[in-house]
Amino acid sequence: MDRKDAKIVELDVRPHLRKKLEPFQLIMDAVRNLGKDDIFVLHATFKPAPLFGVLKMKGLAGKAEQIGPEHWISTFVNKKNKSWLDDGASDEEDNGERASSAADNEPAPIGESKVVSLDNRGLEPPKPMIRTLSALDRCRPGDEVHIHNDRVPMFLIEELQTLGYPYTVEEQPDGSAKVRIQKP
Repeated sequence: MDRKDAKIVELDVRPHLRKKLEPFQLIMDAVRNLGKDDIFVLHATFKPAPLFGVLKMKGLAGKAEQIGPEHWISTFVNKKNKSWLDDGASDEEDNGERASSAADNEPAPIGESKVVSLDNRGLEPPKPMIRTLSALDRCRPGDEVHIHNDRVPMFLIEELQTLGYPYTVEEQPDGSAKVRIQKP
């Protein structure tokens, strides 16, 4: 199959973003229903850079292009169809938001697990979830990501269950939540 025969699935989340509504679940629902040779086209008010890391974990490659002051079009395809993205180049998930870990740029010694700690408090959704999933993507099996969120991250927990990542949630007296996630 080639690109001209592919089904295009388009989603415009700009109205949601302008109303300060969280479109992450809409995006994930659309992605969940994609066929392996479908093309997913997302319209947003900004370049959804952290989303590239989340979708990379789901086997998608993507490219973003700004076509107006508050209009970005991001196109995602199955990694095997990466050549369908015009010049073959794809955006990476690392947009400068790296987890704060001293050992982040060095591999952990063999037999030692790395712990990445993220303080996600005060961030607007979907940033906490995207930062967390991006950190997990960079981890090796056995490593852990510890996060501190403003509340129990229900959508993240649902995604962790889907991905098969073991986790524990510890609700804090102030209403925030600490979550420990292990990369299997």
